[in-house]
Amino acid sequence: MSAPSLSHLKEAVLQANLATVQHGLVIATFGNASGIDRDQGRVVIKPSGVPYDGMTADAMVVTDLEGQVLDNRLRPSSDLGTHLALYRAFPGIGAVIHTHSTFATIMAQAMAPIPCLGTTHADYFRGEIPVTRPLTPEEIAGDYVAATGAVIIETFADRDPLEVPAVLVAGHGPFVWGRTPDQAALNALILEEVARMAWHALMLRPDLPPIPAPLLDRHFLRKHGAGATYGQPA
Repeated sequence: MSAPSLSHLKEAVLQANLATVQHGLVIATFGNASGIDRDQGRVVIKPSGVPYDGMTADAMVVTDLEGQVLDNRLRPSSDLGTHLALYRAFPGIGAVIHTHSTFATIMAQAMAPIPCLGTTHADYFRGEIPVTRPLTPEEIAGDYVAATGAVIIETFADRDPLEVPAVLVAGHGPFVWGRTPDQAALNALILEEVARMAWHALMLRPDLPPIPAPLLDRHFLRKHGAGATYGQPA
């Protein structure tokens, strides 16, 4: 792998990690972001338990897709196994972020999926944000981190992970992803906002239905469809 390519990915992953703090999605060290170079099979991830203050791109840990650390004295995030499982299962993604952001985590702890109640949600997620099933005692006692990845993958058996780039892990918190680290960071921010809005809307009207499918698709596809009209041409 060329040094400039690895350096660029480390910097992008650093900025994604810092963005989660800047947006109030992470407190203490409760979160991690990673990115992948698909051509070289290299994953870059935040080091475990290292404070964000003063964190540098050189502190990011590089591993292969089996989790072998390649170039750093620091341990990778303890959630590495979950990130690796998602990279292996979802070939279209280029970054993964885990946070314990308040409202998304409330929904995860309540094991309540986030329904698409409005167009803000529909602009980024094509439908409900699902919740995984709880892990079994055997899964918790075994390779817990890999099992977390497996239960996310199971939840997406009939979903497109690029159309709904987020999940709530039951009793735990949200994982999001994107094609790039900065896109994943934006998805993490939007997820928290739609979780907050859904929570408040459902407090006002518990029987509130999702928006109609045509309105959902209209908003999602104008940003992400083949004939997207949102933004400027590349």
